[in-house]
Amino acid sequence: MITTLNEKISMLLAERIIAGDFPSAVYVVAEGGRAVFADALGHAVREPEEYAATLETIYDLASLTKPLVTGLLCAMMFERGGLRLDENVSHYLPEFDTSDKRALSLRQLLTHTSGLPAWRPLYITARTKDDALRAIADEPLQFEPGTRVLYSDLGFITLGLLLQKISNTSLAELARSEIFVPLSLRSTFFNPEAALQTGIAACETGNAYEREMCKDDVETSGPARLRENLIWGEVHDGNAHFLGGAAGHAGLFSNAEETLRIATQFHKNLTTLLRPETCSLFFENMTRGMEEARSLAWQLAATKDSTAGPLLPQDAFGHLGFTGTSCWNDPARERTFILLTNRTHVHPSPFVNINGVRRRFHTLAAEALEERERV
Repeated sequence: MITTLNEKISMLLAERIIAGDFPSAVYVVAEGGRAVFADALGHAVREPEEYAATLETIYDLASLTKPLVTGLLCAMMFERGGLRLDENVSHYLPEFDTSDKRALSLRQLLTHTSGLPAWRPLYITARTKDDALRAIADEPLQFEPGTRVLYSDLGFITLGLLLQKISNTSLAELARSEIFVPLSLRSTFFNPEAALQTGIAACETGNAYEREMCKDDVETSGPARLRENLIWGEVHDGNAHFLGGAAGHAGLFSNAEETLRIATQFHKNLTTLLRPETCSLFFENMTRGMEEARSLAWQLAATKDSTAGPLLPQDAFGHLGFTGTSCWNDPARERTFILLTNRTHVHPSPFVNINGVRRRFHTLAAEALEERERV
């Protein structure tokens, strides 16, 4: 239900649905871990059938997997002593014990300063998913680790594989036992069951976007493992699909309310999974003087042209997902802003850049919260 305070938010998103930016949008704006404003608009699925979006609709969160699962699990392991933030990756993964990667640290993977390429089609460059780590380790670095920021899926895929190795279990099972079960999450998982499909927002038909990105690799490496069907109820990201649906960079599915429950774990006075002092890692700028302001697994609002918008503080931390999702947190005011869309559904590539919509959403939401305090 739209209240007078969040009516502008819902009107913005309804307008962008009509404009064709995305077929659906669900949002939750929270303070102190409690939802203050929420709404669901549009159709989570338009083809081959129509299903309206609801507050319970489950979305492919795409790269929100990086902070909400991989970053959170790493922080938990740091607390327990199972991992050390500044330890060399090669200490845990011998594949990285090479002249150029031997000194590469976990901190550098988590802050995207590793020098690893942004993306490679592992479903082409690796023969099987068991060869993925070796394929990543064989990639030449783009720059000396710790000197630049380059957002890298490969870095977080590596972290996911590292977590699997040290825990001796799958990433999906590790996330379930360490995050989903303790937080009593029922609509959050990797690899949704087929019976849940009609409650999940649909994504792209085929992998046209990735097909274009890897056309040179296809020409030199033979037929690509690319899908032609409507991607609905399975992970959109090609590498995550190749790796079994659960990877350190993508694969997480959830609805807005349960996404909020995980995001709340990054606030020092609200978390139940971490020590309060650990939460400072998520709003500490670890990449000063580089291309982006980055903390542990998150981007900071201090980054030029971030999607936080002008009303969130410089130490607000957030992340985006390629499918059209986003999550931003204001640590001082314990606010969380979640916007879930499925911009890749019923829209040809290139998909609409919705960063301007995200900024406006955060501005309207912050204004609504301020107005709420005055009434």
